[in-house]
Amino acid sequence: MTEWWRGGVIYQVYPRSFQDSNGDGVGDLRGILGRLEHVASIGADAVWLSPIFPSPMDDMGYDVSNYTDIDPLFGSLEDFDALIDKAHALGLKVIIDQVLSHTSDKHPWFIESKSSRDNPRADWYVWADPNEDGTPPNNWPSVFGGPAWEWNGARRQYYLHNFLISQPDLNFHNPEVQDAMLAAMRFWLDRGVDGFRFDTVNYYFHDSRLRNNPPAPREKETPLEVDPYGMQLHKFSKNRPENIGFLKRVRALLNQYPGTTTVGEVGEAHRAIEIMAEYTAGDDLLHMCYSFEMLGPSFSAEHFRSRVKKFFKGAPDGWPCWSFSNHDVNRHMSRWESHAVNPDTMGRLAIALLSSLKGSICIYQGEELGLPEAELEYSELTDPPGLRFWPENKGRDGCRTPMPWTDAQYGGFSDVKPWLPVKGPHLKRNVEALEADPGSLLHYYRAIIRYRRDHQALVDGDISFYKISEPILAHARIGEDGVILCVFNLSATPHAVSIKGLPEGLEPAAISRGAVREENALALEGNGFAFIECGAGFDPDTLSLTLAKG
Repeated sequence: MTEWWRGGVIYQVYPRSFQDSNGDGVGDLRGILGRLEHVASIGADAVWLSPIFPSPMDDMGYDVSNYTDIDPLFGSLEDFDALIDKAHALGLKVIIDQVLSHTSDKHPWFIESKSSRDNPRADWYVWADPNEDGTPPNNWPSVFGGPAWEWNGARRQYYLHNFLISQPDLNFHNPEVQDAMLAAMRFWLDRGVDGFRFDTVNYYFHDSRLRNNPPAPREKETPLEVDPYGMQLHKFSKNRPENIGFLKRVRALLNQYPGTTTVGEVGEAHRAIEIMAEYTAGDDLLHMCYSFEMLGPSFSAEHFRSRVKKFFKGAPDGWPCWSFSNHDVNRHMSRWESHAVNPDTMGRLAIALLSSLKGSICIYQGEELGLPEAELEYSELTDPPGLRFWPENKGRDGCRTPMPWTDAQYGGFSDVKPWLPVKGPHLKRNVEALEADPGSLLHYYRAIIRYRRDHQALVDGDISFYKISEPILAHARIGEDGVILCVFNLSATPHAVSIKGLPEGLEPAAISRGAVREENALALEGNGFAFIECGAGFDPDTLSLTLAKG
């Protein structure tokens, strides 16, 4: 099936923290290979590997120094080939991260580029002259703090770095840069990968005139940002229209390898859903996009409903990839704990809700265990934003700690002290313990993903939302195999939903939790939800749902 990704389930592995196979305290490819059965058992269609390329690791691999090799920390190309072979034998596709917007400052391309203004790669990065007073050419900030420009004495120019100073931005206005990136992708496609996750896909192009970004709209009473990056509309430093042309070149390449796919990360606070739609519309751009719209603190029916509706309004033929956690944000079990009866009820509610949305879904390692955000001390941090903005911003290390496989000292991740600590709350929710409990969240993940796969309406069917008061989210998934009514109580308080037009005898499916049908009403416990199978030919528009008073 060439469109396996449409409605597919992607499991994200953070290689440093999945499994250490050689006793150095850092996860590696051989470790992942030995744990692929776990990924397959959950029901995933694909495994996404965060960066594994050679890197100084200033940003944990998102500072690439060689696009066509494996960092010795993780293993070798032969290890990667073995991982590909085993994943395919288990029925898993393999997606790898591509960090194209910038390289490490240790990359040979940048070393050559910075040496003079007239070398063969002089224009491969974004260079600019200073203002007359020696200041940077414009007001663009770095995501990780400070200006996005760094002075180079050899060239007497500034170079652009949207992230760390050691992550100079490539100049995608130069066709040679585009060609080099496509060649790197072809290298991995020829090696058997099934697709790419594109880091910061909306950052590739900058405004060639280097115009200043305008301020972001802000109410006077709104507190200033911890990181001033959020105080601008990044109109000129990213989100440029020229990106569309390059994405078409990417899709043309992928079309030469049937069955492969792409998913782009849209890093944007103000127009994320619109950009997701723009980048996936039609059949000549990206296959999928995701943003941080569902990776933040917002947890309301209106938020989830509006994000999905807005995407498909902008791109009726586009395709999103939704997720609630990843390696860049606090784990959703902690972000949304104020809405939870307890961790297990929230864990079930979250994966059931995610599985009910139209689009593909991504699961981040450890969420199937109900892992909360790890609380770390400053001395334990490695992440640049945390080190710079502590304690208001504690960085991303808390969601990147090692996977707990057992209750051993280091969670069965390693025999030695790992690169980040394994905390007590994580050890209690280890894989071995949850495997032994038939009623655990881990087993529920498998059940809900199997239920989703068994119902075409949930995989790639249409979606229709109902108007109903908070905290209830209700929608129908409509497919050739039938209609499924999905109703979620997003609060810790019990609620009843009145339903008119639902045929007699239809009860919540066994996969539901805390839901009982009472004549023309549905009683939902705190964090309760129901999937009600209405059968083929049922008209979901005949239903009327209202929040019962009392």
